[in-house]
Amino acid sequence: MQLHQLKKNSTFKDEKRVGRGGKKGTYCGKGGKGQKGRAGAKFKPIIRGWIKGYPKLRGYNFNTRSDVSVLNLSDLEKGFQSKEIVTPASLILKRIIRRVDGKAPSVKILANGDITKSFFIDGCVVSAKAKEKIEKAGGSVKEKEVKKIEKKTSKTIKK
Repeated sequence: MQLHQLKKNSTFKDEKRVGRGGKKGTYCGKGGKGQKGRAGAKFKPIIRGWIKGYPKLRGYNFNTRSDVSVLNLSDLEKGFQSKEIVTPASLILKRIIRRVDGKAPSVKILANGDITKSFFIDGCVVSAKAKEKIEKAGGSVKEKEVKKIEKKTSKTIKK
């Protein structure tokens, strides 16, 4: 090792203190000259204009998710044998529908597709055309009762 190969272990150079005037002062983190380097330079971020452009969504929307699984007759034709009973529980077992929050969902069967097998449908809501097609194929439908909620109006409320 020679003298020109030696290096210091630490540097004794002072850190630059910015923005305080005097000889060691620089631009204080504001860059060089220009409008953004001057005192009082405040610019609105561009994204603020984009966000402000969207309409405000008012209220609390709690009816976004439906707990009704919709099926077509073609789905039943693929998943079930002739003269089988179709219930929400059997649909879950055959993995045609999924549970919603750990419970069997309400099932509505629509008339899309043709059927040749006879099914016995129990505990499902069935559309009028689907019911007609099922009975034509030799099956039967025992529909689930759907509760209808009456709207309270000033005429129905007695004072």
